[in-house]
Formats: sequence, C-alpha cells, structure tokens
Amino acid sequence: MTAAGPDGRGGVLAVNVGAARDVEWAGRRWRTAILKAPVRGRVWVGHDGVEGDEQADTRVHGGPDKAVYAYARADLDWWQPQLGRALAPGAFGENLTLAGVDPAGATVGDRWRVGEALLEVAGPRIPCAKLGLRHGDPGLARRFARAGRPGAYLRVVESGDVAAGDRVVVTWRPAHGVTVGLVHRAFHREPGLAARLLDAPQLPDSWRAWARERVAAGR
Repeated sequence: MTAAGPDGRGGVLAVNVGAARDVEWAGRRWRTAILKAPVRGRVWVGHDGVEGDEQADTRVHGGPDKAVYAYARADLDWWQPQLGRALAPGAFGENLTLAGVDPAGATVGDRWRVGEALLEVAGPRIPCAKLGLRHGDPGLARRFARAGRPGAYLRVVESGDVAAGDRVVVTWRPAHGVTVGLVHRAFHREPGLAARLLDAPQLPDSWRAWARERVAAGR
C-alpha cells in the first residue's frame, strides 16, 4: 500500500483547528479540543503543531510525535453510514483532512511535503473516550480501534504554511516497510507483530518501548 495516490500525490481538503473547552457529557465535565473545524487561508504549522489549535490534555495529545493529526476523507466517508450522519472535515479531531492519501498505508518515517511544511509519519492514533464525546457515542473508541482506520500522527521536520488545496508529496520513504496500519494491528489485534515494529527506527520511543515489552513477554 502507498501513502498517496497512484501518482505519489494526494491533497489537503481542509486544515482544522479547535480550542480547548469544557463540555458536559455522560454525567461529567470534560476538557477537550476535539471539536475542530476548518479554517481559511494559509496556516502556520510549527514543531508544536498547527497555529490556533490546542490540546486539552498534553499527557496524551500533542508533543513532537503527535504535532499534527491527519485523517482521510475516504475514511470519514466510510464512517458516515456507520454513524448515520454526514461528517464534515475535522469530525474525528484531525488537523488535516486528506484526499487521495491513505494514512494507514503510510510507512512510519515517510516524509510528506505539504505546502511549505515537511512532515514525517510517526504512528497511528489510539482512540480515547473524547472521540465518543465528539459524536455522542460512548462505544465509538472501541469501534474506531476495530475499524482499522486510525489516521496518522505526524512530526514537523520543517515548519511552514499549509492550506486547503496543497498537494501532499511523498519525498522519502524508508525501506523497512512498517506501516501505520501494521502498528495499529500489532497493538489492537496481533501482538505477535510487535517484533516487526522494532525494524522502524523512526517509530516513537513510546511505541518502541511497548513493542519491546510485548516481545519480552512472549519469550
């Protein structure tokens, strides 16, 4: 599988940001920034993420290995009949809604030139309860994990402006073959794949530690 379309290119449909806010749901108050929406014009993407975007819980969101979250329009389209509603860009809390790009098929370490920014694929999203909050479905995080459509977190190698309409060009791909989808499968369904993840030096330290633990447990 490739990260982009047949010509090695895809595109940005929308750049989405959201401010942290308090939301009442399921009998408690949540602090979340998952309610993201598209912004117009060119937006600065720096090493800490997209300008104007926030993370409510920096223990599990944000940071260099999760600076930008990308999700495919094709995956949103797949979810629409599952959820029984139309899904606008940003519906899964993604910063970049992409067309002609398969984030799950991207190789960990792929480098994408998007507008003026250079981004590097880091790994899949692990869904949390706030995804259910966003759609009023407490079981959505589990369904998201089973669906195998995790999107991809991206590092920012070179800062720059990004906008809807920019192309996504794969400028470099490592040879190890460890994809975002493979990391997702290893974590959620096939822990026997954990050793394979260690072939990817670009994998975040947290994922490498998990893989080493799984390998050790299987000995």
